[in-house]
Amino acid sequence: MGKTVIKVDQLSKIYRLGEIGTGTISKDLERWFRMDVLNQSDPFLKIGESNDRASKGDSNIVYSLNDLTFDVQSGDAVGIIGKNGAGKSTLLKILSRVTAPSVGSVKVKGRVASLLEVGTGFHPELTGKENIFLNGAILGMTKKEITRKLDEIIDFSGVERYIDTPVKRYSSGMYVRLAFAVAAHLESEILIVDEVLAVGDAEFQKKCLGKMGEVSKQEGRTILFVSHNMNAVNTLCQKGIVLSNGAMSFQGTSERAVHNYLNSNQPNLTNDLRQKEIVIRSISIFSRFGEVNTVEAFERFQITIEFDIEKAEMQDLYLGVFFKDAFGSRISSISNWLNSQDFKASKRNKITIDLTHGISFREGNYSVDVELFIPNKVYFENAFSFEVINSSTTGYKKEFKSDYGNVYVPNIMTHEV
Repeated sequence: MGKTVIKVDQLSKIYRLGEIGTGTISKDLERWFRMDVLNQSDPFLKIGESNDRASKGDSNIVYSLNDLTFDVQSGDAVGIIGKNGAGKSTLLKILSRVTAPSVGSVKVKGRVASLLEVGTGFHPELTGKENIFLNGAILGMTKKEITRKLDEIIDFSGVERYIDTPVKRYSSGMYVRLAFAVAAHLESEILIVDEVLAVGDAEFQKKCLGKMGEVSKQEGRTILFVSHNMNAVNTLCQKGIVLSNGAMSFQGTSERAVHNYLNSNQPNLTNDLRQKEIVIRSISIFSRFGEVNTVEAFERFQITIEFDIEKAEMQDLYLGVFFKDAFGSRISSISNWLNSQDFKASKRNKITIDLTHGISFREGNYSVDVELFIPNKVYFENAFSFEVINSSTTGYKKEFKSDYGNVYVPNIMTHEV
């Protein structure tokens, strides 16, 4: 076990919505006196609420991070995952000393190289080469040490032609290429990378992941990596932290962290859906991680619909499923009739849809309508929804095992009674 290089103890970060300060000079003085003189906690934190961006709330003070405690060992590669607004970027900014915690403490041992967002750490008026020397100097490196790494940095970045051009004239992709090359090659003990790598093209993302794996495993450097690409987190990281509304909901291995994140909001119905004589009991999604509500772009998954027919007779059963994008437009559909599959209705029914090759979902939110004929039509609008997150382009090749095995035929439905 390596030595502890990052120690986070009861860390919280608050923000006041709509204004800066407490609102009055007297309250500002009270905060200063209690915190700096009496060494007490901030008296104005007590009315803070959790950082749930989907709800309005009653307070104008929110916790971007709330009571985080964890350690990172030397040589660890830690993936930090969570939904947008969960507090991931705020945590990295505190660890990078860009902003300070409101409560708690953070202790970091070693030089930190950070890649947080496009524009961070570079002076726009300086050339690419000058910014390399500037970043190295900030890390405490000598000119001789930086010069030794210079050719390697420029070659990795792929922007040699523009290295003597002010970076304000760079595209966002060029900016990220040079910024990552600098962060990865200069001699820092800790490398912090936010999801800014998504700006680069697929080839460069792959190159970056390979370099981060190299500096972690071969050079023993510590990496903190934020990404919505679950394949990248699983490939690069051994450990994972899941954040939800500013709080840590899970800490463990990267594989278990990904599984926890994808299972954080199960699609099972809280109440039965009823239309006439049909009652939908549950709708579930299965990926290679098990039962989930979030899947990766282009990956294989299955949808299971369980429903009862109160006045069932041995008659033909038709099931249609219609997929809609975030704007409510239908993008695809599937049914047993289209697949030339004959089902007979029963009192209890379980239909599994295997989405293997026929429908490829890109990143975004989707809703699903369910239609049943037995023989009368019953329509359930927006019966359930799911989210598709970014992934590597190879995600569709991965197999998974579930209750239904791992042999795939495009868009097959199976009916159980």
